[in-house]
Amino acid sequence: MAIPLWAIALDYLLGMVMWTLIGRSAMNIFLPITSDFFFMKAFVKLTDPVLRVFRPVTPGFLLDAIIPLYVAWFFYMIRFYVVPGLLGYSVMGMLSFPLESEIAAILYRTFN
Repeated sequence: MAIPLWAIALDYLLGMVMWTLIGRSAMNIFLPITSDFFFMKAFVKLTDPVLRVFRPVTPGFLLDAIIPLYVAWFFYMIRFYVVPGLLGYSVMGMLSFPLESEIAAILYRTFN
């Protein structure tokens, strides 16, 4: 059974948001949020609206650098449980996310 196009598009969107949040946390290890470095500015500009939406469910005791990882976890859970549920599956399993599967296939073709 082929995965519907809307499900692939939804997974790609959720995956890009999730990885951007993870990227912001990783960048924050080396640079402050207020850095003038282009990529840090881009990560902050792209993820601040998402972090504002999730602020009501974000515990106050989390360090600022960890909050994007906490929010990325929500996107992972949505991708792992909600999207397969919408398609009528139980949990799809590791590397069955369309975004990561496509990246893994490209890497496999490149290095094999």
